[in-house]
Amino acid sequence: MASKARGPGSLDCGRLGVWTFLEGLDAAGAASLVRRVEELGYAALWLPEALGRDPFATLAFAAAHSERLVLATGIANLYARDPMTTHAAARTVNDLSGGRFVLGLGVSHAPVVTGLRGHDYGKPVTTMRAYLDALEKSVYQAVGPDAPPVVLAALRPRMLTLAAECAAGAHPYLVPPEHTARARELLGPDRWLAPEQKVLLETDPARARAIARGNVKMYLQLPNYRNNLEWLGFEDADFQHGGSDRLVDALVAWGDEDALRARVQAHYDAGADHVCIQPLHPEGKPVPHMPTLERLAPGAR
Repeated sequence: MASKARGPGSLDCGRLGVWTFLEGLDAAGAASLVRRVEELGYAALWLPEALGRDPFATLAFAAAHSERLVLATGIANLYARDPMTTHAAARTVNDLSGGRFVLGLGVSHAPVVTGLRGHDYGKPVTTMRAYLDALEKSVYQAVGPDAPPVVLAALRPRMLTLAAECAAGAHPYLVPPEHTARARELLGPDRWLAPEQKVLLETDPARARAIARGNVKMYLQLPNYRNNLEWLGFEDADFQHGGSDRLVDALVAWGDEDALRARVQAHYDAGADHVCIQPLHPEGKPVPHMPTLERLAPGAR
């Protein structure tokens, strides 16, 4: 399927973005990374909400150190804020960035929401639908641009269908191109699809898979991701010992520059509008691997 060049609404999100954690960098390092990502020609920067910095504050900071980058949460946890607070934060960052913000929103995972945050974990689709309704009705009394587009961290059919009905599109995480194809079918042709793809510039199979397992093993323990991967055909044996070779190879693109580019292209061919690459560090460091970003940058070839 041919990919569209534009993102949610009239916001130009380009074809290729960067998804990364900034927790391993201090403020000066984070600012330098933001500037470099923009210099390299990437269209968007996606930041998660995990156990570190607040994503809205960090993206407002990123807005001050960039001019063109689209800035997106990938994703903001709806259990972290009530809808009116999220609405205000999103509108604020959209204003401070000059209309360059995308709100990626998700239900997170029960072990995180219940075990770490101390909230009851509701039915994901029902909870998200109610949250989106409240978000739309939120009061915001300040000048500035309209509310930014919303994309959902949607993996399986019911949440993808909700993304098609009530959002600008979907931002699936930890997915192979096979998922992108299924997601496109469920979203239809008019909703934006922006999967995350982990990339690792390492050609030795044993070393590459060891690094990849170290990155994905924690995700395989979370029910939402495991259920999605089982939907794609992976079996119990694929989740043992940090992930089978088949599973690891599906989730992490490793090899030389051509192999990484081929995986990104596979997502486009499957129906993605935008792919955000997460450059894993070959030494396992908790910072993005800049040589990978430099080699895969738009216009680098």
